[in-house]
Amino acid sequence: MTDAPPTRDAPAQGGMTVPPPSRHPWTPALLGLILLSLIPALLLAVGRVNYERNEKTAALVMDYPAVASQARRFGLEPQALLDRYQKLGVNSVAIYEDVIGNLVQRGEVYLRSGADLKADFPDANVDPQNVYLRSLKPGVAEALPARYTMPTRQVSVGGFTWTEWPTDPTYLPTGPNTALISELKAKGYMIVYRPYADDALREPGADWPDVPFIAFNGEEVIGARTPELLEKINERMGKRIPALIEATPQRGLDTLIATHGAARTFSVNPAWQNRLDPITLASKYNLAARERSMRLLYLRPYPTINETEDLLTRTTELLGKSGVKIAEPVITPFTENTTLRLLSLIGPVAALLLLGLSFPLVRLGLLVAAASGALALGLNRFDPYAGGALIAAVTFPALGMVLRRARVTDWFIATGLSLCGVLFVSALGANRDSVLGLEPFRGVGLTLALPLLLVALSFLPRQDLRKTARDIYAAPIKLGDIVVMAAALAVFALVFLRRGNATGASVSDTEARIRQDLQDSLVRPRFKEMAGHPLGIIGLSGALPGYFGAMLILGGVVGQSSILNTFSHFHTPLLISATRCFLGLGIGLIAGLIGIWVIRAALRLWHTYGTRPVNA
Repeated sequence: MTDAPPTRDAPAQGGMTVPPPSRHPWTPALLGLILLSLIPALLLAVGRVNYERNEKTAALVMDYPAVASQARRFGLEPQALLDRYQKLGVNSVAIYEDVIGNLVQRGEVYLRSGADLKADFPDANVDPQNVYLRSLKPGVAEALPARYTMPTRQVSVGGFTWTEWPTDPTYLPTGPNTALISELKAKGYMIVYRPYADDALREPGADWPDVPFIAFNGEEVIGARTPELLEKINERMGKRIPALIEATPQRGLDTLIATHGAARTFSVNPAWQNRLDPITLASKYNLAARERSMRLLYLRPYPTINETEDLLTRTTELLGKSGVKIAEPVITPFTENTTLRLLSLIGPVAALLLLGLSFPLVRLGLLVAAASGALALGLNRFDPYAGGALIAAVTFPALGMVLRRARVTDWFIATGLSLCGVLFVSALGANRDSVLGLEPFRGVGLTLALPLLLVALSFLPRQDLRKTARDIYAAPIKLGDIVVMAAALAVFALVFLRRGNATGASVSDTEARIRQDLQDSLVRPRFKEMAGHPLGIIGLSGALPGYFGAMLILGGVVGQSSILNTFSHFHTPLLISATRCFLGLGIGLIAGLIGIWVIRAALRLWHTYGTRPVNA
C-alpha cells in the first residue's frame, strides 16, 4: 500500500522520529462541521445539567424488620429506637408485606399443626399432615382463604372453628400492615413498600398501600413469568415508582420502568456491611448519592446501636457536604431531544473522517477509520446514537495526537478535542435508560485500547508498508529495548484490567484508603488521568531521546482516553464527571511540567557528572 513517494521526515526534538500528519484540504471544513455540531451537543449538555440539579435529593431508608430485631435485643420498642435514628437523618422506612406468620406473632390468629391438634382431640376430623388456623382477632382467619387459590375447609375442633390448610401457610403474603404504615406516616416517615410474590395469590398488588415507592424482593418482580399478570401489576403500580436496586437485576422490572420510571437504590449486603466500619460504609453511601445518582439509600442497622448511630451521623454529614438534600425524592424521567441528538451525530462522523485523512498513509487511515466506525456500530447493535457515542469516545482522544504532536502546547489542543468529544458522548449516549444505569456503555474496553492503536498506526512512516515491515523485521533489538517494551506492555495491561476494578486487578488496601479520603473531601480524580497526562506532556516535550518520546505520547493517549471514559458513566452527574476530569487535568499538567524539568536536569547530570568543565 503506497500513498506517496518516500520522504525523509525531519527528526523532532530529542531525536524522536515520528512522521508529521497529513494536512488534507478537507481539514478546515471538517473542523468547521465539528464546531457547528458542538452547538446542539452543548444545548443537550446544559439540559442534562439542569435535569441533574433537580435530582439532588435522597432518602435514608431504614429496614424496619432489622430495626425491630435490634430493638428487641436491647429491650427497646422498635418505634422508640427508630425515632432515635430519625433524629440522625432517617426519613424513610422499608415495610415488608405481612405474611400469616406475622399475624401469628401479633396474636391475631392461632396456628397448630394437624399432628398436635390430633393428639389433643383424637376423635376430631383432623388430618395430621395439614395445618390449622383459628382467629384470635375476630374474622381474621376466616377472611384469609379468599386471598388464595389454595383449597381450604372449615372444621370444628374443641369448640372452635378452624381453617384447614393443605400446606404450612406461615409464609403466605397477607397484604400490608396498615396500622403500622399509618403510624409511621403520622410521624413523618416516607414508606417504601416491599411486597412478596406467591403463586397462590389470587390478586397480587390489589391491596398495596398508598406509598411512593415499591421495592420488589428476590430476582424478579411479581408477575414476571406471566405476561397477563405483569400487565396487571404494571397497572396496579399506579403512581408508585419501582426501586431499581443496584447490582440486583430483577426480571420484569424493565416493563415497569418503561411506564413508571425508577428510583435508583443503593443497598449493602448485611454480611458485607458487617465487614466494614461505619465510617467506611458512610463514605460508600455518600458516593452512591453524589456520584451515582442513587435516590434511595437503603440502610440496615449494625449489631450495636452505637455503630448504627455513627453510620447515620457520618452519612448525613457527608451528604450535606455533597449538596445532597435528605428528602422524599421526586422522580422525573430523563427525556431526549431527537433533533438535537441527530445534529450532534455529525460531529463524531466528521472527526472520524478527519482522523483517517490525517494519517501519513491516508489510505491506511481511511481503512482504519472505516473499520473503527463499523466496529462501534456493530457493538451497539447498529443503534446510530449509541454507536456515535462510541465513535466519539475512541476518535477524539486520538485525533489531537494525530493532528499535532511536535511540542508541549499540542497537549492543550489534544485536550480541547477530547473535551469536545465529551459533549458528543453525552449528547448521543445519555438517554432515559442509560441515565438510570439500565443501558451500559458498550465498548468500554475499546475506549482505552482503540485510541492507542489509532495513534500508533499514525506513527508509520510515509512509505510503502512492505518496506516498513522489512525495516521493523531487520531492526536490531537491544536488551534494553526488550525491557522497556515489556514494562510498557505490563503497565498498559494493568491499566486495561483496572478499567472498572471489576477484574482480579483490584485496588490495594492502601489505595482504597487514599481513594476514600479523597472522595470524602472532594471528587476523586482518576489515577489513569493523573498518570497519563504527565506522560503525554513529557513525550511531546522531546526531553527523552529516540522512541521514548513516542512511547510517552502513547501514554498520554491513555490520559486523553480516560477523559472520555469518565463521561461514559451516564448515571454519574455531568458536573461531577467534569470536576473529576478538570482535577485530573490540573494535577497532570503540573506533574508533567515538573517531570520535564526533572528529566532534563537528570540527563544533564548523567552526561556531565565526573567531567571537568571546559575553560572558556
